[in-house]
Amino acid sequence: MARLTIVLLLMVAGCNGGSGGDAARSSSGKPVIAVIPKATSHEFWKSVHAGAAQGAKEADVEIIWKGPITESDREMQINLVQDFAAQGVAGICLAPLDSQALVPAVDEAQAGGVPVLIFDSGLDDTQGIGIVSFVATDNYHGGQTAGRHLGTLLGGKGRVIVLRYIVGSQSTELREQGCLDALAKEFPEIEILSSDQYAGDTADKALVKAQQLLLSFGEQVDGIFAPTQHVATGVLRALEEQGLAGKVKFIGFDPGPELVTALATGKMHGIVLQDPVGMASQAVQTMAAHIRGEKVEPKIATSETLATPDNMNEPAIQKLLYPELLE
Repeated sequence: MARLTIVLLLMVAGCNGGSGGDAARSSSGKPVIAVIPKATSHEFWKSVHAGAAQGAKEADVEIIWKGPITESDREMQINLVQDFAAQGVAGICLAPLDSQALVPAVDEAQAGGVPVLIFDSGLDDTQGIGIVSFVATDNYHGGQTAGRHLGTLLGGKGRVIVLRYIVGSQSTELREQGCLDALAKEFPEIEILSSDQYAGDTADKALVKAQQLLLSFGEQVDGIFAPTQHVATGVLRALEEQGLAGKVKFIGFDPGPELVTALATGKMHGIVLQDPVGMASQAVQTMAAHIRGEKVEPKIATSETLATPDNMNEPAIQKLLYPELLE
């Protein structure tokens, strides 16, 4: 894919520049949209970056891609929203790290005339001006899919761990709850050994937490659900260390190189897949349409698909297992 020229610096256009400020358009005259992901280091967000660039090309706009390095720096995300609003970009596409902490900054941006679209993970209700749109996977349904598959693999009986991500991330909270609800409703004989532990925002932190859980429960564990790629990576490494990989039924959410290999070799039994490229492309194109004065849908759901060892070589699944990356 031809790389889109990405604007790196914008001139400050004043505290309330809005979409009419100098920074609202690039030197080529195209509207400039700031895209703020939860992080920039994880594989998932590199695919989101590729999708945002693709969407910008389709919509004939330019993007600025900037976000925290890891998914724990709420303060940086808040500062980025405030800075881009002050610069007067034409619009902001934000994947909020925290459903509550980002609300004041979003309200401030929109009050200053800079429209905000939320994607990937939800935001609690904002005051006054509503967001442009919410573009995301149906994360609750994705979690249900994971729980249903895990329960089926276990034959409706066994003991399960749901290792959570971090507090405040609406997308993963919905996945976790969806999984737990599906297990409780459809497989009442399955026992939840642990569902109150949080892995943190890196694979290394997830590894430590998974090691602790396996030390506590060991051979009692029949199944595990991990709601993000890096949490699943940490769990996989812990299972491998303990000689439990392949023995414990293991479902993840979002692919990564280690996880795809694990799926192919029977160390994982399912990965719920989003379409990060399509989601980000849709987000940017929706914001561009809003900037042009077009009516847009207030909520746009993108797809989720279950990859298993049996279907992973199908072309449609392969496309989602190996999404495009942009550094």
